Amino acid sequence: MQQLPYLRHYSATLQQQVRQLLAEDALGSTLQQRYPNQSHAVQTDKALYVLTQDLKKQWLKSSEPVSKVIFDPKIHVINNALGTHTQISRVQGSKLKSKNEIRVASILKQLPLPLLQMIVVHELAHLREKDHNKAFYKLCLHMLPAYHQLELDLRLFLTWFDHP
Repeated sequence: MQQLPYLRHYSATLQQQVRQLLAEDALGSTLQQRYPNQSHAVQTDKALYVLTQDLKKQWLKSSEPVSKVIFDPKIHVINNALGTHTQISRVQGSKLKSKNEIRVASILKQLPLPLLQMIVVHELAHLREKDHNKAFYKLCLHMLPAYHQLELDLRLFLTWFDHP
């Protein structure tokens, strides 16, 4: 039985459906039907920063500012993640300054915009909730009502890309 690392926490029924789609070489066409326009304009760090700031202004106005948002080509390999949120603290004089940075895997340049937005929303939610708890996912759903479906679709795309 083929291992599906991106879907290991999903039900056996769903995993079997995905295995069947892979065996029939139909997973890619299924995803392309769901997301017919895969290309998007967010291809640079500047465009990603603008997207992130727009989402932050819309949903998290009172949260701490985000000082840096970039695409990182190494993030998927090193962290086994598609996005990271880090809070960097530096001593400046007698004060401790804190900056928030968001890094997003470069592979998301190739995927549909809603999937990129899902990762950005996920990382923005970490400004308020550090852990992946009930309040964290409630905030994600508030910002992006289709959050869970988009997360599954992203995992399906990754499964399709890794399939030989």
